[in-house]
Amino acid sequence: MTKTIYRPEYVALLALLKRYRAASGLTQAQCSEALGKPQSFMSDVEKGTRRLDVIQLRDLCQKFGVGLSEVIQDLENTIAEMEKQTPAP
Repeated sequence: MTKTIYRPEYVALLALLKRYRAASGLTQAQCSEALGKPQSFMSDVEKGTRRLDVIQLRDLCQKFGVGLSEVIQDLENTIAEMEKQTPAP
């Protein structure tokens, strides 16, 4: 099985996180600070070179002013749309 960081679903999650961060008006540095991490942390997350654990994801969601379950549902909806657009093998 392909590592999750290389799967389209993971790319979709990263895009959602960027969108939520931008909508909240926060910079990458502010998000990193909220997690107690160096400025580069959120940049690395958004590039896909560093992963978040579920607690960090929850903390970010709170900082974005959105619930973790809402982000997960948004991800599920995005994945469902991706699957509709991709023909089965």
